[in-house]
Order: sequence, then C-alpha cells, then structure tokens
Amino acid sequence: MSQSPTTTTTTTAAAAAPDSLPIEGCDVFVIGGGPAGSTIAALLAQQGRDVVLVEKEHHPRFHIGESLLPANVQLFEKLGVHDQVDKIGMKKWGIEFVSIEHEHRSYVEFADAWDKTMPSSWQVRRSELDELLFRNAATRGARTLEGCKVRDVQFDDDGATIQAVLDDGTRRTWHARFVVDASGRDTVLANKFRSKEKNPDHNSTALFGHFRNVRRLEGKREGNISICWFPHGWFWFIPLADGSTSVGAVCWPYYLKSRGSSKPLKEFFYETLAMCPELADRVKNGELIDDAVHATGNFSYNGSHATGDRYLMLGDAFAFIDPMFSSGVYLAMHSAFDGAELVATALDRPASHAKARREFEETMRKGPREYAWFIYRATNPTIRDMFMHPRNPLRVKEALLSLLAGDIYGATPMWWGLRRFKALYYLISWFNARRTWRGWRKHRFNIQDMGKLQGETIQTEG
Repeated sequence: MSQSPTTTTTTTAAAAAPDSLPIEGCDVFVIGGGPAGSTIAALLAQQGRDVVLVEKEHHPRFHIGESLLPANVQLFEKLGVHDQVDKIGMKKWGIEFVSIEHEHRSYVEFADAWDKTMPSSWQVRRSELDELLFRNAATRGARTLEGCKVRDVQFDDDGATIQAVLDDGTRRTWHARFVVDASGRDTVLANKFRSKEKNPDHNSTALFGHFRNVRRLEGKREGNISICWFPHGWFWFIPLADGSTSVGAVCWPYYLKSRGSSKPLKEFFYETLAMCPELADRVKNGELIDDAVHATGNFSYNGSHATGDRYLMLGDAFAFIDPMFSSGVYLAMHSAFDGAELVATALDRPASHAKARREFEETMRKGPREYAWFIYRATNPTIRDMFMHPRNPLRVKEALLSLLAGDIYGATPMWWGLRRFKALYYLISWFNARRTWRGWRKHRFNIQDMGKLQGETIQTEG
C-alpha cells in the first residue's frame, strides 16, 4: 500500500503484510540500503515518485570502509545531511604515507589540491553513516523496509516483478516500473545476468580489527588516514570520532595462504602488524575491541554493463576496486545522483533514455578506471617513491591530490597534470629498468589466485 511522504515510512519484518495480500506496486524498487541505495531513494522520493527501498539486514549494521573523500561533502550538502554527518565524523584533512623502506613519513593535505575549496572530509563509522542515510531516505518519502532479502527479479514490458522474503519468513511481491540494484557486493542483478567479470589484475584479502587507546597523530593530523606499505601489501589506519581506530591489512593471496590452517587469525594479524614497526608501535598499548579480527576477500570486478531498459546498477553492485584511496562511498553516492537523473529520463522521457544510458555507462566506468591505474601500481617501488617524496613540478602534486580528493567529475583542469604525473612515472621506471622488471614480476606473482578464499566474508575470530 502506498504511503504519503508525511507518513512514517520505516517498516520492520514484524509489521509485514501477510502473504495473502496482492502484488504491491511502486514506481521504483531499490535493492540495498547502503550509501548508493539510500541516496537514490531519497532523490527519487523528493521528485514525488513512489519508491520502495529494502535492506536485507537491520540498521545499524556493520560495514567496513570508514574513510570518506572531500568530494563527498557537497553530496551530503545536497542531501541535506551535512550537519548530521559532521556530528558523527572525525575531521580528515589529509593522508599520511608510511614505508618501511624510508626513514621519514610523508604527509599531504587536500587543501593543496588543484581546487582549494575541498580541504577536508571525515572518517565515520559506516554503521552510523549508513543508518543516517537510510533514515534520511524515509524522511524524504521513500517506503523503507529492513530485514528484507530479494530472492528474484523478473522483467517484463512494463517493469519488473520482485520477490522477497522477510526475517520471519513472510514473502512479499512488488511490481515496479524501474529497479535499482544497489546491493553492493551481493550484486543481485549482475549475478542474474552473469555480467560480473573478475578483474585479473587485482586479487587480495583484508584482515582488520578495531582498537581502543592506540597512539594517533597529533593536532590537526589526528583524523588523517595513514597508508602504510609492508612487504606483502599495505595497511590502513583510520581514527574514528568515538576514540576507536580501524586498522587493517590488505595483503596478497600467497601471504594469507602462509598462515596455514592451524594458526589463529588474531595471532596472524598481530604478526602482520609487526612487519610495519611504526604501526605496531601505535597499537602496542591498544585494546582490540571485542577481541575480534575479521577477514574478507577483496576481489576486484567489473560489470559488462550497468543499465537496461528498466534497471540500473550502482556502486559496488556494478564494480568493485581495491579501497586503498577510500573511493567506494563517493563513487556509490555519485552514481546515485547520476542514476536518479537516468531513472527520471526512463520514466518521463523514454525517447531520450538510450542516449542517457550511454552517458551513464561511461560515467560509471570513469571513476573505477581513473583510480585503478594508481591502485594497481600502488605497491610498485616507483609509485611508492613518488608518494613518499611528493613534489609539484608542472602541478603534478596538485593534480594527484585532486584525484585523491575525489574531484574527478567536475570541471577542475587537473587532467593534464595527471598525464604529466604518469609520464614522470614511466620515465622514472625506464631509467630504473631492472627495478621496474622486478616489480612487474612480483606483482604478477602477488595477484595469483591461490584458491584460498571464496566469497566476501571468510572468517571472524573473537
């Protein structure tokens, strides 16, 4: 039954309609209550459309990926939630780079980017941010339902029929004019269409935990993210506003396999931390919250397509890349803003839909493509040296910081600066041909699939 925007719109499994009710109708059905799904649901509801937003879990629910980009700020402002995010967030002004092969640490600030108007962002608990955005969608008029897992989507000439099941086993069916897949790494529609293609150039695993009472950077830099290289991958160090700190290692499959079958995950995690002395020193007096260490597969993938006549895929439901530069939430939310325009075109101006789809497809590929060039080379010694000695000849540092800030869809004239950065990289690599060859061979070994991990979450030990 449709609800007006003034009606309380969050429904739980306990209040679900019985199976005997007829098929429910809506304009847009959104699968997934994360940043992408909640954002597009809010935008479409504000257009006056009947939107149903479902989330398989109940908020607040755990999710990794706490670091946001400065480009997120204007999106939160457009959604009307800037002040709410500011209250839960830890201010982030820049990035620290740590390498065990260098005696110094490198610091960069977003204020030094090409565009000086995006100097900061936040570190956030994703459970808090995701719930905030989900509730905002309900406030804007979307019908929201938690504990609802989509089982099947069948398309027809008028839209799609969606079948779902609630926590208590109750089944619900909707018919929607348009479907948005924002299911993240569940990739509901990509699995249905078999359109997900594993990226052969990246294959890793993340081990992580949350700590209390760790040593942080001081002053303005306290909220900065730290990226620390070690022989088998890289670490993140993300301070949160509640005093806790997210610490994780993204490592290659061969290294995880070296753990064997008997060593506890927690012991293996601490042994990994010890490989970066600076990071180990920061956590040595800390307390691992809930005494828990998690591990998750970090398989990058791309979709063959992001749109159809009556559907689109947003964020990780379309493509997933290594989270080294914290781009995930921004790419998801930006795709939701563009996606809301595409849905409006499909429903209101179908004659213009084909052209809008082509433009949307290109936009969806742009973000992952631009970040991927750096991500796949981030453990290369040449890139590491360039990050550890950031200089600004021909404005290459400003251009790089613009990319790291998420300023990739606007009019900032940074692209020639990034091309010059890449040219310097290739030039330095050429003059260090032996090191470059060794780095390439090591990377090819690193990304081998050892057959160890299947799926997303593989283990949690507490």
